[in-house]
Amino acid sequence: MASDRPRLAVIGAGPAGLAAAIAAARDGARVTLVDAAPEAGGQFYRRPADELRARRPQALHHQWRTWLRLRDALRDEVRAGTVRHLTEHHVWLVEALDDGFAVHALLGPAQEEGVSVRADGVLLATGGYERVLPFPGWTLPGVVTAGGAQAMLKGSLVVPGRTAVVAGTGPLLLPVATGLAAAGVEVAALVESAAPGGAVRQARALAVRPGKVVEAAMYGARLLRHRVRTLVRHTVVEAHGTDRVEAVTVAALDGAGRVRPGTGRRIGCDTLAVGHGMLPHTDLAETLGCALDGTAVRVDGEQRTDVPGVWAAGETTGVGGAALSLAEGRIAGRSAAARLRGTEPDPRTMTTAARSRDRSREFAAALDTVYGPPVRWTELVTDDTVVCRCEEVTTGAVREAVGELGAGDVRTVKLLTRAGMGWCQGRVCGPAVAGLAGCAPVPSRRPFARPVPLGVLAATGEPSDAGGRDPDDDGYRDGDSYGYGYGYGYGYGYGDRDGNSDA
Repeated sequence: MASDRPRLAVIGAGPAGLAAAIAAARDGARVTLVDAAPEAGGQFYRRPADELRARRPQALHHQWRTWLRLRDALRDEVRAGTVRHLTEHHVWLVEALDDGFAVHALLGPAQEEGVSVRADGVLLATGGYERVLPFPGWTLPGVVTAGGAQAMLKGSLVVPGRTAVVAGTGPLLLPVATGLAAAGVEVAALVESAAPGGAVRQARALAVRPGKVVEAAMYGARLLRHRVRTLVRHTVVEAHGTDRVEAVTVAALDGAGRVRPGTGRRIGCDTLAVGHGMLPHTDLAETLGCALDGTAVRVDGEQRTDVPGVWAAGETTGVGGAALSLAEGRIAGRSAAARLRGTEPDPRTMTTAARSRDRSREFAAALDTVYGPPVRWTELVTDDTVVCRCEEVTTGAVREAVGELGAGDVRTVKLLTRAGMGWCQGRVCGPAVAGLAGCAPVPSRRPFARPVPLGVLAATGEPSDAGGRDPDDDGYRDGDSYGYGYGYGYGYGYGDRDGNSDA
């Protein structure tokens, strides 16, 4: 790599990260693409392992040609030496230094060895994760997230069961249901809590992306072909079973979001794939001090955060699908390559991507008004329903903390109940705890984005080249090359903290 190129670390190799890395490399940056997966593509472009010898992996995707273009472009940049792709690097912290940034990661499946990547700028393309709200029986074996069911099919060519109900809300339910049906699963029902009238009212806004409307119609046609029963304005009331899920009860919702009495029906199944939309992954951004707009990272027209030297693109700036992620990635990559050289990006190279981004954002905003969890979902959750699976905290304990112990915010609920103190650090249960407590979610400001062995922490400190660096240095360092530890005292993610795809 040419030593006069600025160094950019792109974290995440999904649609946004790939587009950003390629654009930045082509515009003159030395890019290190850091990703936890063994191959590029993220959740959206997840593919079966080569060992499975899938004859038609493209059958699991509706944007296969886009993936092939991204894959080939990345390979070209890697061969040219302008992009270095680091796989199975699990980033746990991005540290701001006086002369740039250090990206700290854990290596491989074991995640017991630490390494660090030095960069002049950082581009966060960390994606999103599923929101799943609790209901009686949601912890039974056989209850999986909608994205999880899709990931099993895309990545391993396996299905979670023989008879499935797909439920929740959001556009992800359509490809999940059709994918399972095409794989031979009997999809007993697609249960969508949103009302069809919402899409009609947003018809003008949705029309800015006619291709997506056609795509939804195609999914609908496939559901009809597979004779999948679709229940709109319905929700799952309870999952039943002993050793695993055996059936679910679903019921209709009225205009206020309450269950309509007498509408419950029991549907037999051995799998329930459920999801209630997506949330942005903001852990690394929050640790760096980046401002948020609601649950998403705040960016300007060039995808810059309010922290100098840090860009963000894709679902971390707001969930909106692959097309939006690709557009934001291109803009962020070009901006970073130019700004890190001390120049401004050429507006002529940004115009097309900016137009695509703006249309996709308008489309995503319209979808947000159509899809959303039932507003009265908390009324369906019984006191004995576990809400925090890591710490086995029940809904009753959360309600007691609020109603009898006076908790008025999520942090106090956590201190009184331990909800959110387990392995996932509140990523799964956080929205549900906030909803049950009647509190607004708050930024987490976790010191680390994932559990870190104490040995890695003890070996992580000021990089040995902090006082000056070799201009030909690639910025890659073993954890053993550092002189002192931070001494946070966190081991494997346990303890209190103030506040994880397209799948």
